[in-house]
Amino acid sequence: MKIAVLKETAEGERRVAATPETVKKFIALGAEVAVEAGAGDTASIADADYSAAGASVGARAATLRSADIVLGVQGPDPASLKGVNARAWIVAGLNPFGARDRVDAYAAAGYEALAMDFMPRITRAQSMDILSSQANLAGYKAVLDAAAEYGRAFPMMMTAAGTVSAAKAFVMGVGVAGLQAIATARRLGAQVSATDVRSATKEQILSLGAKPIFVENVAGIEGEGSGGYATEMSEEYQKAQAELVSSHIAKQDIVITTALIPGRPAPRLISDAQIASMKPGSVIVDLAVEAGGNVEGAVAGQVVERHGVKIVGHRNVASRLAADASALFARNLYNFLSTFWDKDAGKPVLDDEIGDAVRLTRDGKVVNQRLLGA
Repeated sequence: MKIAVLKETAEGERRVAATPETVKKFIALGAEVAVEAGAGDTASIADADYSAAGASVGARAATLRSADIVLGVQGPDPASLKGVNARAWIVAGLNPFGARDRVDAYAAAGYEALAMDFMPRITRAQSMDILSSQANLAGYKAVLDAAAEYGRAFPMMMTAAGTVSAAKAFVMGVGVAGLQAIATARRLGAQVSATDVRSATKEQILSLGAKPIFVENVAGIEGEGSGGYATEMSEEYQKAQAELVSSHIAKQDIVITTALIPGRPAPRLISDAQIASMKPGSVIVDLAVEAGGNVEGAVAGQVVERHGVKIVGHRNVASRLAADASALFARNLYNFLSTFWDKDAGKPVLDDEIGDAVRLTRDGKVVNQRLLGA
């Protein structure tokens, strides 16, 4: 069983799908690991570190030759996988809804594509969940990005020259990224409030010392979809939420939006009129900008200014903490494959619950029900 680890080719992608730590663990399972030269450079991992862990390091062609499993952060171009074994597994974050043409190409080539971003949110799969591990870092980095753009201090400071008031930060969307953003903003000394369509998150917000801002007495406030994801809300709820946010957001210095709905464009949470109501010098960080954005006027890959407010739209935020993001991502992949490793077969054998959830293609066809029903 040969596992190939490729150098990422997507623009701005700094992460790598394996680390020396996980290479050693894969080898301990009985696998052979090959790493493309330079794969870890942007994540501060030298080729020599992979070699010391027991991997062979070489050109892409040699890395792929006779590979049974190809690991990636983002899905590799199917045309670049020449030399892998027939029916090789492609294990990566594959963005199935956004890159359907690539999924179809994997099927046509006979590969079995396993989308780590379709990992079900069940207890035994938590250690395999790349969305959670990467969102945690993105939430942390979002606050640091806001602090870097904000022209004032976060904490209250009492000095001989006078008092500096604490920044007011508002987090919209209390999933993994939002919770980490709340915790980080609190650690930096901001006064933090937060909101979410799921009423169950109130306790989580309070447990982190932030103030919950919620629409009350509107049908469907729970907002809980399958697998722990938020669902799109009714028009009644969206109207009530917009009114609540409008009054609250005008008082904020920092706003961080994190709302995503799998398979759909990101919901619009902040309008241009609401931006105009904020104080000059305020900062908004839109973590959903690559999915269409929660903020009107946000631009993917740019920091723009509207009405004196900076709107931060960095792409691939977790990748901007490449070393830590790679370490967590690599462990997610190892936890996934090792959980199903069959010692007698010398390879992983997936069960139906997780296998059916993450498997996109098999035997030349797209087989995932979420894609077939899309």
